[in-house]
Amino acid sequence: MALARLVERPTLVLGSTQPVELVARLRVKERGVDVARRRGGGGSVFLQPGDHVWIDSWIPRHDPLWDVDVSAAAAWVGAWWCEALATLGVGGLDVHSGRSVPGELGELVCFAGRGPGEVFHHGRKVTGLSQWRGREGALFSSCAYAHWDPVPLIELVHVDDAVRAGLVRDLTDTAVGVAELSDGVVDLSVLRDELVSSFGSWPVEGGRSGD
Repeated sequence: MALARLVERPTLVLGSTQPVELVARLRVKERGVDVARRRGGGGSVFLQPGDHVWIDSWIPRHDPLWDVDVSAAAAWVGAWWCEALATLGVGGLDVHSGRSVPGELGELVCFAGRGPGEVFHHGRKVTGLSQWRGREGALFSSCAYAHWDPVPLIELVHVDDAVRAGLVRDLTDTAVGVAELSDGVVDLSVLRDELVSSFGSWPVEGGRSGD
């Protein structure tokens, strides 16, 4: 099952283990930003209405896409995104495999690190991915921006001004928005519909790998 998530208000989404103290509460209140927490781990994500595609995908344990290996389990998500983006003229993509490599800032900001199943374009992150696993299956939350701009997110993080300026500088080139990669991605609803309609329709190699 794949479900697109939309926000009606600006929303700062924390990873499951990030402390609430990370949030600059006064700025959040002044700017009318909601704060939410996802089930999966990783760094924070900032969402604004109309600037992103966020898809939650649920894979039960009996599904062919289920994989007991946490890193390998996310590979299909990257392939799914790559095929959807290819239909809109976006090429030159690759999917990170193996263990998560958060780097110095990945624990703070999702789009600063490299995780299994995440899509990159010449080293810049296109899609972020978070995974939560339970006895019944696994939930994958994936997201891409139309245009990447770290400033709105970093302005909501509780750090001093000097650190904030450094974060913006370091994060500016870590990611790229899908609209910047192809003129075909103008209406994000087209990409969202392509992802939802194509969910699970492409061949699965290798089948199940265990419980």
